[in-house]
Formats: sequence, C-alpha cells, structure tokens
Amino acid sequence: MAPTTPTTAPNTPDTPDFPHPRASSCPFGLSPEMRALADHGPLTRVRSWDGREPWAVIGHAEQKQLLGDARLSADFSNPGFPSPVPHTGGKQEATDLSFVGMDDPEHARLRRMVSGAFAIRRIEAMRPSVQRMVDDFIDRMLDGPKPADLVQALALPVPSLVISELLGVPYEDHEFFQTNSKAIVSATATPEERRAAHANLHGYLDDLVGEKLAHPGDDLLSALGERIRKGELTRHQAATMGVLLLLGGHETTANMISLGTLLLLQHPDQLALVHDAEDPKAIVSAVEEMLRYLSIVHLGRRRTALEDIEIAGHTIRAGDGVILLGELANRDPAVFPDPDRLDLTRDARHHQAFGVGTHHCLGQPLARMELQVVYPTLLRRVPTLRVAADLDELPFKHDAVIYGLHALPVTW
Repeated sequence: MAPTTPTTAPNTPDTPDFPHPRASSCPFGLSPEMRALADHGPLTRVRSWDGREPWAVIGHAEQKQLLGDARLSADFSNPGFPSPVPHTGGKQEATDLSFVGMDDPEHARLRRMVSGAFAIRRIEAMRPSVQRMVDDFIDRMLDGPKPADLVQALALPVPSLVISELLGVPYEDHEFFQTNSKAIVSATATPEERRAAHANLHGYLDDLVGEKLAHPGDDLLSALGERIRKGELTRHQAATMGVLLLLGGHETTANMISLGTLLLLQHPDQLALVHDAEDPKAIVSAVEEMLRYLSIVHLGRRRTALEDIEIAGHTIRAGDGVILLGELANRDPAVFPDPDRLDLTRDARHHQAFGVGTHHCLGQPLARMELQVVYPTLLRRVPTLRVAADLDELPFKHDAVIYGLHALPVTW
C-alpha cells in the first residue's frame, strides 16, 4: 500500500511533549512525565521533537491489538512515520534497517531467511556452549583486578561472542562493531554520525559476506551467501541483514545483563530467589519479570496508519504516526497488579519487551537463553558480588535509545 500523507493534529497547549522514559532520580522506574501519560487513558497525542503530534499508545491491550494490525506500517519512509530522531529520510534510510523497516510480504520473505537460526530448538542446543563462555569470562574477571567493570568483563563480551559465532563474525573485531553499534543507538548522535557508523558496519559485513561466498562455513552469513547464489537475495541485502543481527544480537542483551545484575543487587530478597533457585522454571520466570520491569527499549515501537483505525474511543487517521510504548504496557496494572514492584515469582509472560505480531523480536529465544544462563551463574559463582560505587554515581544510559549502564564497577 502506498504511503499516505500525514494528518496534522491541532497544536494544543495541553498536548504533552514526548517524555524521556527515565529520570536521573529513577534509574529503574519511569520518569514522572512518562507516568503522567497513563492519566490520559490508553491513547493520547504527544508532541514529538519535530512538532508533529503522533499517537502514543499506552494500554497493554491496545498495544497488543495494534501490533497485530496490518493497517499499521513499519516502513520508515512513510511521510507520517514518527521518527524518534532527526534523520536524512527517504527509502534508502528505511532499507538500512533491513526487514525491520519493511512491511509484508517483503518483510516476511526476508525474515524467513534467518528465522530458522533462532528457532528454540537450535538456541537450546547452544546453551552448554554459552554456559562455558559465561564461566570463562567470570574466571577472567575473578583473576583480574578489583573492582572490575561488569560491563566490559561480562555483559558485553558474552552476547558479542555468542552472536559472532552464530553469524560467523570474527570476535577479535568486537571493539570495532561495539563502537559503531554504540553510535547507531545513541540518542545524541547526529544523523551524519549514525549514517557513518552504519556505513562502517555495512562495509565490514559486506566484506565478510564476500568471504563467505568464496569460503562458506557453518554460520548464518554463509547461509545468506547461499541465498545470494540462488538469486533470492542481493549481497547488499545480506550485509544489511548482518548489520541488523549483529547490532540486535549484542546491544540489548548486554544492557540487560548489566542493568539486571544491578537491579538484583538492589533487591537482595529477589536476588536470593535467583541464587537459591533449583528449578529452571524459576529462572525462566525471573528473567521474564526482569524483562517486564526494566523495559530497556526507549524508542517505542513506531508505525504509520495506512487506514483509519477505531480503537478505545479514538480514531487513528490514515497517515497518523503511532508510538507504542512498551514500558507503559509493561506497567499496566490491569495486566500486572502492583506493577512497580519487582516480583520474580510473578507471571510476567505477557510483557511487551519483545513486541508481538509479525514484527516481534526475532532474537528473543537467544536473549532469553543467555539471560537465563548469566544471572544464576554469576550470582552463584560470586556470592559476595556488590557494587563498588554509590547508585547516584553510576553512568546510566540516559543518552541512548537502549537503556543500560555505560559501566558497572563491582567487587567481591
């Protein structure tokens, strides 16, 4: 369906500005401005950085309904798309996101090419290898100086090594792809800086795809090379998919490892549940609650309405921008009673941390498995682990679209 022209909402003085989800005084909770949006009901207009007034979807039920609605487009190049940051615009920038910035059927066609690598059975087969990686990095941390930076010692290396092996990316290049990934997800980088970082990663992945075409191995980039040989994929598309998977495969999980560890250290009663758990199902439940509680993706899921949509007493007009706020859905008291309380025994399976519908996070089985390994292993092997700084001294990522910590000094 062709992009539609965005409608312009009345510029009313009581339309709230789109808020930052976190306040410096609320490292784990939501900012007062974000909380205040819930007072407007399940949907409300918000004022974006560019003066537009897209819809903010707040309610859990409304988000679930809309994320499964084909009348909402994920195409970044649609005129009404509520971009979170200034950008250069156009179709090329949309394709930089690979299938994330596409609609079906092309989205589904490209996604199917890599989805098998993230099937639950295949991910579970990786668990012993990931366990060895986690133990190895903990060994190195324990043998090193104190205090240690948990981000550099464990949180970044584990998911970086895992996704490198899955894709067929040399782990020795991790500083290069971590540095450029950091620029891409920065909320303060200029459009030019983000595009330069993306170009760096794309060129790197393009070279790797070329190597896999000449010398294929047992990895995902080699599988994409086979698609190229069959004419199902261009080399540019394969490299773009590689950028998406490399970025998504380590950035979010790394932030969950460090931020989640700090969260547990701040809640000793909940930490004990993880440390003492003998039933693997208890760890599974704990990880789901932490995903719900932390909700580290700060952009919201952004869409454009292709047709008029009636929902919750409102009409989203064709061309309107829509921002689905997972952090508010995950604190909806209608679904999660006493939502501001961390409760690792809670049934939090219906959280929106990974989205729902055709665009749900492809890598969620991998992220879940890594977190299920890391948290209990770290707490059992380092039972005296503690933060080596005051909470208000820690460098939280208020400057990034993926929330976490720039560093987490720990000792034991």
